[in-house]
Amino acid sequence: MSKVITIMPVRLAATRLPNKPLLDVNGKTLIQRVYENVKKVMPQDMDIAVAAGDQAIVDECQKFGATAVLTDPNLPSGTDRIAAALKVLDPEGTKYDVVVDFQGDNLNVNPAVSLPLVDMVQKTGCDIATCGMVIKNEADKTNPAVVKIIMGVKEGEDEARCLYFTRATAPFTRNPEKCKNQDLYQHIGIYVFKAASLQKMVSLPVGVLEARESLEQLRALENGMVIRAKLIDNIKLVQEAPADINTPEDYQESLKWIK
Repeated sequence: MSKVITIMPVRLAATRLPNKPLLDVNGKTLIQRVYENVKKVMPQDMDIAVAAGDQAIVDECQKFGATAVLTDPNLPSGTDRIAAALKVLDPEGTKYDVVVDFQGDNLNVNPAVSLPLVDMVQKTGCDIATCGMVIKNEADKTNPAVVKIIMGVKEGEDEARCLYFTRATAPFTRNPEKCKNQDLYQHIGIYVFKAASLQKMVSLPVGVLEARESLEQLRALENGMVIRAKLIDNIKLVQEAPADINTPEDYQESLKWIK
């Protein structure tokens, strides 16, 4: 059986909401609430750690008993941050086989969404597992901020190999009268990695398509790695609240619902 760890990348330097992880959310810091959500639903034998970009986050984690690893604040992405933390937690690369990447601002995302992705990595041997949702809002289909997964989901199934990720409206349906499935899929940025695949991905140079679309998962695809996605219906714990906190408006709205 694979040994699994969840690592939560967190840093203070957020342009839209500075010091976000340390914000008070009705009596607890944001990072503590997200950590406790993860701990509540993950199996007891699954380790959990915070990949912190700042000493203040490490200090806060120590207050509520979380394992935290200080990482270089200048790392370019959360993926690089969890890879750096993994090297500290497992320097020989022999302790953990699978790594769950759960963002430290996912205050209202259900951590249980990651569990089927762990199973997918273990059962299929894919390098990376992620998830998506059927796009139901027409405006989202042409919105470049809504990333689409290109994958062929067979009838009666809810997962498939990812062939591409794009900000464009895709795939195009050439003959709609002959095509049963005309759904578009929105990518939900929750990832589970093989530990070795995570380290391989961050060692690779930025890909041509990655730079063009500003989507780091394209680096993995450009280098022959296998990504699979599972379709889900819902990611939220509280339906009325924002899934994560990115702006002051998200923060104020969350205070109404997260108790």
